[in-house]
Amino acid sequence: MSAIRRVLVANRGEIACRVLTALREEQIEGVAVYSEADRHARHVRLAKEAVAIGPAEAKLSYLDIDRMVDAARRANVDAVHPGYGFLSENARFAEAVERAGLAFLGPRAETLALLGDKRAARDLAKKAGVPIVPGWQGDARKIEEAQRAAGELGWPVLVKAAWGGGGKGMSRAGNERELESSLEAAARLAAAAFGDADVYLEKWIQDPRHVEVQIFGDGNGSVVHLFERECSLQRRHQKVIEETPSPALSESTRRAMTEAAVAIGKSAGYRSAGTCEFLLAENGSFYFLEVNARIQVEHPVTEMVTGIDLVREQIRLAKHGALSFAQKDVTQRGAAVEARVYAEDPNAGFLPQAGLFVRVEFPRDPWLRVDSGIETGDEVSVHYDPLLAKVIAWGSDRAQAWGRLARALDSTVIHGPVTNLQFLRDLLRDDELKSGRYSTRTIEDRILPRGKTADSDPALFAAAAAVAEKLGIGKAVERNGSGRAAQGGAARKRGGPFDTLARWRHPGLEKPRP
Repeated sequence: MSAIRRVLVANRGEIACRVLTALREEQIEGVAVYSEADRHARHVRLAKEAVAIGPAEAKLSYLDIDRMVDAARRANVDAVHPGYGFLSENARFAEAVERAGLAFLGPRAETLALLGDKRAARDLAKKAGVPIVPGWQGDARKIEEAQRAAGELGWPVLVKAAWGGGGKGMSRAGNERELESSLEAAARLAAAAFGDADVYLEKWIQDPRHVEVQIFGDGNGSVVHLFERECSLQRRHQKVIEETPSPALSESTRRAMTEAAVAIGKSAGYRSAGTCEFLLAENGSFYFLEVNARIQVEHPVTEMVTGIDLVREQIRLAKHGALSFAQKDVTQRGAAVEARVYAEDPNAGFLPQAGLFVRVEFPRDPWLRVDSGIETGDEVSVHYDPLLAKVIAWGSDRAQAWGRLARALDSTVIHGPVTNLQFLRDLLRDDELKSGRYSTRTIEDRILPRGKTADSDPALFAAAAAVAEKLGIGKAVERNGSGRAAQGGAARKRGGPFDTLARWRHPGLEKPRP
């Protein structure tokens, strides 16, 4: 049991805002960190205190372990929450935090080291009796050996980075020549993104679905699942829309998959929130892929149907040393679907966008939740992932949830850099997707070839941004010498859509969880 009064949120953007809100609900002070590019970001304004951690470049700020731990010491916090991405699955970071005498609100360092290597995670799953995708884990630098192994697996194969996630360092190879170039490219990307160039091979599963199971463990042998999430709607291995329950699972497959996830969690002595990811074949068989040992981007859909706040549970576990719920307490009510809103241009190969947002408006409804990292007057930087917000809708069934999300996206207004809003609107109204008939290849093979999905006129909003700058919209947040946000004005913005999270309650729960 730990006394936790102040927590450093070692992240940025919408997940930092999400964690800061959960801390506020637990009556715990949240301390933000910021790079030079994020000095005036929304997560900085939400925190009572913020600490500068370095230049805009991520490896010199958000990915710098020494700077982050030093910020925690300077802020005199009791714990660190890593969010997702950046250092969230870095075992050395978790170890450094705990060595500094602070609680790490995530898995133990040794668990991160074990599961961070996808090859070791595959071995763990195999020992737990869980089926894994056939693969080869030899020395990928020996090209001829890798080509021979790929031939035995059967072409095509998937080249994957051994460390990290988010689809980085993954590519498909259909023959020996493609494999050689894929191995080189994957190793280069893996080294840049995760600091480790190791890669391995997996058999390519034709048109699978990607289904993951949310688990939560106390680190002492107790692991529960919170059902599954369907994550098959992807573009270049990046998830676009997620939902729960999965429209593809039978009850028997759901039971088998969730039991497999719990078995893996128990084998790893898992603590905190995590996700076991699986590929689902057309015949209903499934294969373990990897464990994401952190809170997931798409965790809100699970919260919407179970009524359990996963981030608050992470905090409560650190405070009390035990889960506040058992498996029998976890039930699914209705359905939920989430769309990720990015600053990217679908008409230009989804190229990330940057600039000033002159108008940001999200709808507010009792069945809707918005986890956002931006408000009117904020800017999106070229330095980081362009995820702006997640819009999540709940319904009594899948059809109602999809319809509500489609209408919510229609009512969402974001003026400034080009976004993928229209692309998302088109997806939500596609008849096959609405019926649940899709795979991990659907967006790239069927949706994208249709052509343009215009979202906005960049020239128009460039002019609007110039007017906004003249009028002082997006005025920089003033800060005093201590690093605390100045009181009043832009530093104390309230009433944004994210603040509805504190008041959101599952429509099907008569007695909402505290």
